[in-house]
Amino acid sequence: MLPPTQLPLPLARPPSSARADWVPDASNAEALAWLAAPATWPLHRLALFGPPGTGKTHLLRIAVADHGWRLMEGPALTPDLALAPAPGTALDAADQADQEALFHLINQASATGAPLLMAARLPPARWPTMLPDLASRLRATPAVGLQEPTDTLLAALLTKHLADRQLRLDATVQSWLLARLPRDAASLATAIATLDEAALAQSAPITRPFARQVLGAWLGQEEAEDDRFGNDAAETSPGEGKPG
Repeated sequence: MLPPTQLPLPLARPPSSARADWVPDASNAEALAWLAAPATWPLHRLALFGPPGTGKTHLLRIAVADHGWRLMEGPALTPDLALAPAPGTALDAADQADQEALFHLINQASATGAPLLMAARLPPARWPTMLPDLASRLRATPAVGLQEPTDTLLAALLTKHLADRQLRLDATVQSWLLARLPRDAASLATAIATLDEAALAQSAPITRPFARQVLGAWLGQEEAEDDRFGNDAAETSPGEGKPG
């Protein structure tokens, strides 16, 4: 049974988006190659697409830091902002932008040569639009997909999420989590955030039994069987999960 709940202090732990924290991988190699040469982008624009948690926003922030571009969110884009002079623009959630404003932004990039880097879950050709001229420009936009991470990248992402939250987990707990959590970056990030908040609220170390209780249904049928037969003790190595 978990200890009585205590209210955690509201400590902000923004994830790091520094270039040093980006992990090159087969799943993002094509995107990295395109981002290395914005001067070669056809029509001066490029779109990144992929599932949540695959690093689209991180890559946008790297490009902004490298080139001095402005970073914007799609829902905040207005026609005036789209037409404002800028050395380049990185637009996150671009598929959620006002369509007229996005049309102007794309035209501005083509006219001035200022690079436009966009990101969304789907490629631009599949973004909903009611403007035929915008639809044709979206279809003409080069798009590069970010794939689901490999085992190597998942392990590196786990290390990054733990470092972002200043958490220390025994290596056996880390391996146990990687073997049981859904194999996508977004789920991994959510799981670590959930464990962090629960551990802080309960003033408890993150051990395998604790993780199994907190993450519950995420861990599948095999873990439910372990709970039924009391196998936690056999899985927990001596000294695991001690606060550090």
